[in-house]
Amino acid sequence: MDVLRYRARVVTDADVAFIRDLITGHPTASRRALSHRLCEAWNWVQPNGVPRDMVCRGLLLALHRAGHIALPPARSVNPLGPQRRTPSRTMLCWSPIEGRLCDILPLDIAQVRRTSDESLFDSLIETHHYLGYTRPVGEHLKYLVHSQGRPIACLAWSSAPRHIGCRDRFIGWSPDTRRKNIRFIAYNLRYLILPWAQVPHLASHLLGRMARMLAQDWERIYGHPVYFLETFVDPQRFRGTCYRAANWVYLGRTTGRGKDDLTHRPNRSIKEVWGYPLVRDFRERLCQIE
Repeated sequence: MDVLRYRARVVTDADVAFIRDLITGHPTASRRALSHRLCEAWNWVQPNGVPRDMVCRGLLLALHRAGHIALPPARSVNPLGPQRRTPSRTMLCWSPIEGRLCDILPLDIAQVRRTSDESLFDSLIETHHYLGYTRPVGEHLKYLVHSQGRPIACLAWSSAPRHIGCRDRFIGWSPDTRRKNIRFIAYNLRYLILPWAQVPHLASHLLGRMARMLAQDWERIYGHPVYFLETFVDPQRFRGTCYRAANWVYLGRTTGRGKDDLTHRPNRSIKEVWGYPLVRDFRERLCQIE
């Protein structure tokens, strides 16, 4: 009998019994350790072979909250929740960078996740982006852009939202194919041109550069390609000019209900959805069933 479905994985009574035995057999193990052991037992890994630890921990917590299993007490608790980590706010102040785009070239675009520059990236986003910093879940990359030794932009990319109506209709895939191939889409989670960089066309130029390098980095780090990029734009704040200038495609608007809505009524701001195909046959690749 099926107990629940979590992130496209169906959990049965037999699975719950196995997890209970795993917990009983390792009475001193932490929740993190139990998650690693379960990933190993189920061979639950990402395409690059890394265990799906965060997804597995979410599954264990869902089973615990539903009363199916009893997890050991959490050994450390983040009061802001697992998705929120507030980095230190940077007080760096740089002299203005103005003029034409050609005057500030060349640009150094570096992937900084798990590098010494990641804390600077997080701090710049927390300080200068209107949404602040939120730790991405799942696959994600962070890019820091420098010109003449000064940071001028930050771009964060993450796993795509599971369901966006207008995007799914634009691609034309079925729900089953979407669940299988959603990993081939990257979501532009944050985009920040730092306030001291006042250079026309910089934002669209960086989007073009990203389209040429992101897929290679993603495959190198996560072991699979991405064929399509997407983002949300808040029309109350922005017009999406840089995405339009970089040849992104307007796909439609969100419903404003969120992924866990049960009321079928908007409960958050409605966003515009923009997309960018990285390959000509993106629909065929995204709709392919192996």
